[in-house]
Amino acid sequence: MAVADVFDIEKKKVAEVELNDAVFGADISEAAIYDVVKMQLASRRSGTSATKGRSDVSGGGKKPWRQKGTGRARAGTSRSPIWRGGGIVFGPRPRDYSYSIPKKVRKKALISALSMKVKEEKITILQNFPMESISTQDFKRVVDLFGMKKALFVVDHDDAILMKSSRNLKNVKMIRSEGINVYDVLNYEHLVLLEPSIKKIEGALLA
Repeated sequence: MAVADVFDIEKKKVAEVELNDAVFGADISEAAIYDVVKMQLASRRSGTSATKGRSDVSGGGKKPWRQKGTGRARAGTSRSPIWRGGGIVFGPRPRDYSYSIPKKVRKKALISALSMKVKEEKITILQNFPMESISTQDFKRVVDLFGMKKALFVVDHDDAILMKSSRNLKNVKMIRSEGINVYDVLNYEHLVLLEPSIKKIEGALLA
């Protein structure tokens, strides 16, 4: 198992922790990463493109003219698709772009993403992140101290003070260990793990 340094929020080394090679030192599968990121982005698509059919267009409730005797073609509504201003035939409708891929592939992709961060030395482990009150300034001071420009923080439990202190920072995101995902790990340059979250991540991925 690889051994990683554990820091406090003053950037002082306070301990070491073992990282399971099956999670943080595995072979990187770019194919799995590609498939999962593509799936995540597809799930975020809103799919709002739409046109109105004859039943959606307003008006057209009254028959334009009587059925016979006018010399014109019969018509039942002015919102027929063959009329100007009428409904659209077979136009685009809102759709769901999301799809699923096997859980085994999703785990493999996340393991690959975590292993990539370790290999690139873009992972930092904090023993804890004590804050007595909500303060964006204090949180930013820690981020700047570690030289992070875009960071993903992973915590093991909900912490209202940390969440509220970090949410106004543009390039910082904080999530629970249960919500860690491939896209966020790759989208943020630095990955910051609070030490208690490591066992939860390893447990979930090796289960």
